[in-house]
Amino acid sequence: QVQLVESGGGLVQAGGSLRLSCAASGSTVSTYTMGWFRQTPGKEREIVAAITWSGGSTYHADSVKGRFTISRDNAKNTVYLQMNSLKPEDTALYYCAARPSQLGLATLTRGYDYWGQGTQVTVSS
Repeated sequence: QVQLVESGGGLVQAGGSLRLSCAASGSTVSTYTMGWFRQTPGKEREIVAAITWSGGSTYHADSVKGRFTISRDNAKNTVYLQMNSLKPEDTALYYCAARPSQLGLATLTRGYDYWGQGTQVTVSS
């Protein structure tokens, strides 16, 4: 089992940057593939980015490609999402998720076993 806690969300103007962090406890994060998802009211939770246990493979949704970067520091049991050039449409509740590393990357919510409580990102125009 792993517990995930997100932080780093907040209010930022369009064009600004934020870095989200996901701290894992209860298990070594290096044994998990990690993902960032986001959700707005009335919409389904969608993948933002994912990263394998080694960091050797990553996935970024087309909507954030070139602006967001997922990374991880296994020594710190932490996964990051660097968000640059933020747009109002990036406003959402952002979630961190984990799945066993041997299963590889996944882009659907049902592919992940563990979830954090989320951190709110609000981008003003």
